[in-house]
Amino acid sequence: MKKSLSALIFLVFFASLSGQGKLVDKRDGNIYKTVTVDGTTWMAENLKFKPKAGAFYFDNDSNNIQVYGVLYDWKTAMSVCPVGWHLPSGAQFRSLANHFEQNENWGKVPSDPTSFGIQFGGMQDNEGTFSEMDESCYYWTSTEYGKDNSEYFSYLMISEMPIIDISRKEDIADIKGTEKSNKYSVRCVKE
Repeated sequence: MKKSLSALIFLVFFASLSGQGKLVDKRDGNIYKTVTVDGTTWMAENLKFKPKAGAFYFDNDSNNIQVYGVLYDWKTAMSVCPVGWHLPSGAQFRSLANHFEQNENWGKVPSDPTSFGIQFGGMQDNEGTFSEMDESCYYWTSTEYGKDNSEYFSYLMISEMPIIDISRKEDIADIKGTEKSNKYSVRCVKE
């Protein structure tokens, strides 16, 4: 009976962790939760790595890094993921959004093992204005629209309703995405 109970406790514990792992960034020692969704492993927290240039903290306050991560311009975002990880494409974000639309479990609760762990880190526009902290999150994708514009993914809360958006050319022929000089958060995907 004790063996059966021990085995059951182990299985319940293991099941609660399935889909969730961790990534240790060897560059700075930061530890990130990860989640595997439809066979793709994502960081379940915003990247906190601080390169020499192209990284910004909301309201220029470094105390915001621990909770919200770092905001990056697009060029920097393309190179900040740890070795073995990369900036996701727009198609990868669309796949992630489709999964969570069907399962309705984006999960803002970081302890949820199936949670993407939405962190409302806001953004900084190309004029230097910080906005929308605790209201929205914007994530860079690696999908480029041209010399000055790129695709992004956003998750906003309006009147307690989540609004999910991916700026994609397929929807509107003349869409320009967003300016690469804006500063958005980064989530990395395992290669």
